[in-house]
Amino acid sequence: MALGKFRVNEALFVFLLVASGLVSLVVVLFGYFFNISKAGPYASQRIILALVLGLHSAASLLAYAVGSRSGFFSLFKLTLPTLLLSSAFLILALPFRNSEYVWVEPGMYALFFLASCLGGVVLARVGARTDYLRMFLLCIAGCSIIYGLSSFTFYLFSILDRNPDIGNYIPYGFDNIRYWSHIATWCLPLLPLAALDGPLSHVRAWRIAILLGAGMWWWMLLLSTARGSILGIAFGVLLVGLIFGKRVLPWLKVLLMHVAFGGLFWVLLSVAIPLWVFQGEAQVKVFDTGDSGRLPMFIEAWQMSIQNIPYGMGPQSWLTHQILTDVYAESVKFGHPHNMYLLWAAEYGWALVLFMGIMVLQAAYYFWKKRAALLNFTDAGTSGKQLLYLVAFTASASGALFHAGVSAVFVAPGSMLVGLHILIAYWALIAPENIATPYKPQSPERFKLNLKIGVLLFAILCFCWLIWLKEVSIYYEDMREDSKSFYYEDVGVGTFPRFWLHGNFPRQ
Repeated sequence: MALGKFRVNEALFVFLLVASGLVSLVVVLFGYFFNISKAGPYASQRIILALVLGLHSAASLLAYAVGSRSGFFSLFKLTLPTLLLSSAFLILALPFRNSEYVWVEPGMYALFFLASCLGGVVLARVGARTDYLRMFLLCIAGCSIIYGLSSFTFYLFSILDRNPDIGNYIPYGFDNIRYWSHIATWCLPLLPLAALDGPLSHVRAWRIAILLGAGMWWWMLLLSTARGSILGIAFGVLLVGLIFGKRVLPWLKVLLMHVAFGGLFWVLLSVAIPLWVFQGEAQVKVFDTGDSGRLPMFIEAWQMSIQNIPYGMGPQSWLTHQILTDVYAESVKFGHPHNMYLLWAAEYGWALVLFMGIMVLQAAYYFWKKRAALLNFTDAGTSGKQLLYLVAFTASASGALFHAGVSAVFVAPGSMLVGLHILIAYWALIAPENIATPYKPQSPERFKLNLKIGVLLFAILCFCWLIWLKEVSIYYEDMREDSKSFYYEDVGVGTFPRFWLHGNFPRQ
């Protein structure tokens, strides 16, 4: 294989990941302007997620077969904990295989973790991670700027309509404000990085646009009192501060500037102008220090998790099980217990949480080795930029995973779409690279063997993916029919967001 062909193959792989990342951001942030499915934006995002997960996983296998000089055994070792976790979702669902739609959610989780790890590791192994990181960061910043600044028009609509409850208008485009807040947890730690490095970081107008756009996002966080998001970002900042020390200061200074502008916008747009326009009728939200009804759900999920320890009660059993605790029986019902990890423990068991812990330990090991290598790197300029990427993406990923522990917004398709591409970037940052130049061609024998194995794994994965897509399609059609004939007429207690926003949850 010629050197140029390798570069073309890697470029196509990066283009696929970046293009799907851009499409995901546009659909998540602006999806209410163009629905793909008749069931609404939530279902549209889930459909796109189902397509993207399989597409990324399959494309990663081919990209590795063509672009990596290492064999597939090396890839197997690098991704083994993730393979075990993905397999655990399916294996732990086997005892409940006769239940309705039993493979839909386990298949989604299995593909999600597989696609994120596989995509990132392959980017690192074929030497293409820098291109993906810089281009995807540009997509995040650009979409965030547009969304942040366009929110001001909705603010004006609220003021002109003389509606003092601005929070009903902003943030716009999401069924639940908490779904938007998890997108904020993923994205806000990355916006300072886009101002410090990237294709447009040297352009002053770009940095000002990021400052204004990020300031609007922080204003919306304060306006919507998104405690989980603020706690998650604070956790990410504290974590990287403890790990990297003063090396985080360039990134942290820009982040604090964004927060300061968000506070300024809040004082101006949420306090001063409404008080002037509405003559004291405007209401300023304050942070609620209560548990917002989460504690009864946490207790119920815990009780579920120990009924059949270390195994769970089955996929989607949170929606179908006989209630175990009196406190939950008397409290508000929701589609999940507002804690992603307790949800998995309840439905798939603590055995699955153990496998997830193994994957996290592997990621922490790779992260620590990467940190040590960058701190010891002789080229301070190059090392400093790579450290900033590691700082920002670590803060983003750790903050979002922390947020998922206090509000299971991770299950929302928008969060999974955005988070998938950010986790791909994170794995690409920490995964070991080939020591030699990544563009050195393989030997003909190695290339042929890798290609045969890659095509075989590609075919197996695509076959399983298509079977899963058929299950998702059946579930989608049943959900639509159920929404018309039963859900809206007989349930009448609001939505229970889960895989779909409403309709045909497995019922006893």
